[in-house]
Amino acid sequence: MTTPDMSQGEAAYAQLLSAIRAGDFAPGDRLRETDVAARLNLSRTPVREALRRLEAEGIVEHRPRLGAVIRQLSHGELVELYEMRIVLERTAAQMAAKHAAAAEVDALRDLNAAIAASTSAQAAALNQDFHRGIYLATRNRFLLDSARALNNALMLMGPTTLDDAARISTVTAQHTDILDAIEAGDANAAGEAAEAHLQTSLRHRLKVLGR
Repeated sequence: MTTPDMSQGEAAYAQLLSAIRAGDFAPGDRLRETDVAARLNLSRTPVREALRRLEAEGIVEHRPRLGAVIRQLSHGELVELYEMRIVLERTAAQMAAKHAAAAEVDALRDLNAAIAASTSAQAAALNQDFHRGIYLATRNRFLLDSARALNNALMLMGPTTLDDAARISTVTAQHTDILDAIEAGDANAAGEAAEAHLQTSLRHRLKVLGR
């Protein structure tokens, strides 16, 4: 999201980051300054500044003869990322079971129903909102900060795993298990459900990666 107070470089960074997060640019894609500038309706100078910033943050890497390319996670990095997600999201579910308001659980159930009724592209964005909602329900700013620190890496995982109706059905059923435990105030069950959910997601991603 851009604001009137942003410099052109900051605006280019925000727009490019949003495009990567939305999947308009995917891991492995080459980012030519001229192409990105034309796509974002900006001049090349702020785009160059944005690419340098993204490179410093580990989202973009510079390859000989290719230039700026969105970084791809290796098999090992993907597993490491999920290990951290499991730690954080298990903790988030446990804390949400202790602190979530009834209205927050209701809102998360509505989000989950929307995921179940959506297409793959829509489900990905709604799924991000769902997990963000659980973090917000923890009432713990430090846990939220830790989750935000993983955001850049999460963008490098590639296309959503919510790629067909069967996968969406599995995910929403697992979300329901998490919410049932949170609503019951059962921290242990909520944490176990969150971990099982992410283990399933990791297995699916590794299966796709191996194709």
